[in-house]
Amino acid sequence: MDMTPNPPAELAEPPSAPAATAQPVHVPALPEVPLPEPKGCLYALSQPPLMFFLAFIAMLLAITGAHDLFLD
Repeated sequence: MDMTPNPPAELAEPPSAPAATAQPVHVPALPEVPLPEPKGCLYALSQPPLMFFLAFIAMLLAITGAHDLFLD
């Protein structure tokens, strides 16, 4: 089985010269709008669905910890 890489492809004709460039079109700049303040990590942690999920995980850990300590 031949494991040599393929030779580079050769073009039948050389690439043509680039087409004539069009004149640049002037586009007016958009007015600068201040970006909204980033909310950060504490905002994300205060969302109710995430808090419910974290409380559920904490409850599971507490139950399994209590089971491991007292019932085994």
